[in-house]
Order: sequence, then structure tokens, then C-alpha cells
Amino acid sequence: MDATTLFLYIVTVSAVMMTPGPSMLLALNNGASHGMRIAGCGIAGAALSDVLLIGAVGCGLGALLQASEQLFSLVKWGGAVYLLYLAWVLWKAPTRALAQQSCASTTSGRSAFMRSLLVGLSNPKGLLFFSAFLPQFVRPDEPVAQQYVVLALVSAAIDCVMMAIYAFGGRHAMRTFSARVMLWVNRSCAGMLALLAVGLSLYRRSDIR
Repeated sequence: MDATTLFLYIVTVSAVMMTPGPSMLLALNNGASHGMRIAGCGIAGAALSDVLLIGAVGCGLGALLQASEQLFSLVKWGGAVYLLYLAWVLWKAPTRALAQQSCASTTSGRSAFMRSLLVGLSNPKGLLFFSAFLPQFVRPDEPVAQQYVVLALVSAAIDCVMMAIYAFGGRHAMRTFSARVMLWVNRSCAGMLALLAVGLSLYRRSDIR
């Protein structure tokens, strides 16, 4: 893979990942409500999901998902249900002023990691997107596996940067907010996750074409 192709990939993926999605909303909420350590664990989970999804695409799972209506529906509805579950968790989560949260967070790094990992893996849009998008940057006359490894690591790195910006921005923008405001921050993120779940339930395989 030459430098020009890699640069074009970085620019394009950065533009796509900049758009708020479930992983970005979780990073924002984690940063605002639990601090950068918890947010960092969530970011690591989302980055791992990128690597696993691209690995699955390289192994042909994306093409299988595109071809099988039953498998696509299973993954789609599973992802939608999980997003609704996360929306409910955020809606009901206890809140406190941000200044008090560093010593009293009820969310562990492990749970933040697993939530972000499952959000990434349960979203068929990511798998179908990478299936349609990555082959455009893979040269068949060069080692394919090596190129997929490079693209996976680059994608994960870009995702980490974008999510860190969301988490850092959320943390500092809400530093002086009261518990009541933090309650509405959680509920706003919950509402957006619920809307994304509805959007995912309406998503069709043909939408990626």
C-alpha cells in the first residue's frame, strides 16, 4: 500500500468517524459523567471492535452478512435491542455534580470497555460499511492480509483520537455542571441512543450500496 492510498484512507475514515454515532455518544457520556480513565477504557473497547470488524471483513464475514437476510436481521435486531438497553441504563443512571464524581463513580473501566466493544460488534452497519469501503484501498497484487492489518490499526487509531476528543470535550464542557444538569446530559445521550436504535432497526442491507 503506497503512501497516497493510505493518506486518502485516513482522510476519508476521519470524515466518516467524526459523525456522532453510538460509540462517540458513549465516549462523550463517559467523559462527562465518569472521567477520562473510564472513558479511556470505553475507547479501548471501541478500538478493539474496529480491529475485530475489519478482521472479520478480511475473512469474508461482511460478504456473508450482505448475502444472508436471516443473519443480517439477527445482527441488526440484536444491535438495536442492545442500544435500547444502553439508553435505558443511561436514562436511569444516578447522577451527581461532576466535581463529586471522581470519588464516587459507579461505572467500572471493565463495564465501559465491554459496553463499547459490544456496541461496535453488534452494529451491522459498521461491518457492511467496511465490507464495501475497504476493498477500494486494498491492492490485490500485494499481500492482502498485511494491508488489512495496516487498515485495521489505522482505523482503530483514528477512532481513538475522535472518541478522545468527544470524551475530553464532554469532560471540560461540563466541569461545573450541577447534578440536575448531569441528569439531562445522561438523558440526552439516552434519547440519542434510542433514536439510533430505531434507525438501525430500519436499516437495510441495500442502504450501503
